[in-house]
Amino acid sequence: MRAPAVAIVGAGVTGLSIAFHLAERGVGPVRIYDRAGVGAGASGVQPGGVRLQWGTEINCRMAQESMAFWRQAQERLGAGVDLGFRACGYLWLAHSDGVLDNLRANVALQNSLGIPSRIVEPEEAATLVPGLQMNTLAGGAWCAEDGYFDRPQAVVEALASGAEIQIADIRTLDELDAAAVVVAAGVDTPRLVDSPIVTEERYLFFSEPIRERLLEPLVIAPERRFAAKQLGDGRVLASDLGGRDRKHVREVMRELLPRLEFVRLDALVPGTYDVTPDHQAILGRVDERVWIAAGFSGHGFMMAPAVGRSIAAAIAGDPPNDYLEALSPGRFARDAQLPEPAIV
Repeated sequence: MRAPAVAIVGAGVTGLSIAFHLAERGVGPVRIYDRAGVGAGASGVQPGGVRLQWGTEINCRMAQESMAFWRQAQERLGAGVDLGFRACGYLWLAHSDGVLDNLRANVALQNSLGIPSRIVEPEEAATLVPGLQMNTLAGGAWCAEDGYFDRPQAVVEALASGAEIQIADIRTLDELDAAAVVVAAGVDTPRLVDSPIVTEERYLFFSEPIRERLLEPLVIAPERRFAAKQLGDGRVLASDLGGRDRKHVREVMRELLPRLEFVRLDALVPGTYDVTPDHQAILGRVDERVWIAAGFSGHGFMMAPAVGRSIAAAIAGDPPNDYLEALSPGRFARDAQLPEPAIV
C-alpha cells in the first residue's frame, strides 16, 4: 500500500473535512485512520446544529465561513440524500439581567461582524417560540440564520465519500509513514499529542417522532441548564446541559415550554466533549511533522468547514491564517487563552 503524503488520525467530521479540503487543493494521497470507522465517536451522535451566535470574534468568523459552506453542502458534497439543512433560528434565553447583559455584548460583537442577531424582549421571544412562557424571562438573543441538519450523520458520511479510510488503532505517531500527520481524534487526542484536553460527558434525550409541530426554533436556557429542539422527523431533542437528569429536563419544560411537558423522552444517547481550558479548539502545527485539530468543546461539527480549509491550506504551504494563529497549541504556554462564553 502506497504511503500517504498526509495521515489523519480520526474519521470524525474534523478529520474528514481536512481530508476533503486537501483533496480540493490536490494534496495527496491522504489516508484517514480510525479504530472504529466513520463518525464512530462524537461525530456520530452530535445533533447537527449550526449557529452564528458566539462570544469571540474568532469563533464568529469561523462560524460565518462554515455556515456559507453548510448552506451549500448538498451541492459541495454531492450528497445522494437530502441532508435537510433548515434555518430554524436559535433563541438564547436570559433569566437575569446579568446574563442578558452578556447576550447584549455577544450580539454587539456579532453585529459588528455582519451577523444579523438581535436582542429580543420576553414578549417577542414568546412570539418567536409559540407556547414559551415569558413570566420568568429577562429577554433573549435571536438569530434567524442559525439552523439545523435533520440528517447530520448523512453529512458526515457525505464528507467521507471518496476518502481513503483505514481501520487502525493508532497508539503512537511513529506508526504512521507520512510527511504530515494530523491528529483530529477528539477525546483520544492526548494519547497521541501532549494537549490540555479533558473528556466531558454529555447526554441527549430523544422522543419518538411526533406528528404535531411543538417547537420550531432551537431554545437554549443556560441558567436552567436546558436546550430543546424538534427535529424534522418529529422527534423532540432535549438536553440537561452538563448532566443526564430527565426529571430536571421535565421540570424546565413545565416552566418554559409546557406544551412539551408530556412528551416522552425515552431514548438517552451518551456522548463526549473534548474540552480545553478556554473552551476553544487547538489548531495548528505541533512540530515539523505533526498537526493538531481537536478540543472543540462541543462545536466541532459547526466549525468543521473553516477548520478543514485552514489546516489543509497550512499543510499545503500557505502561512497560518488568523484562526490557526489565535488557536495555536502554544497559546496555553504563552498565557494567551481566548475564553469562549457561548458554550452549550
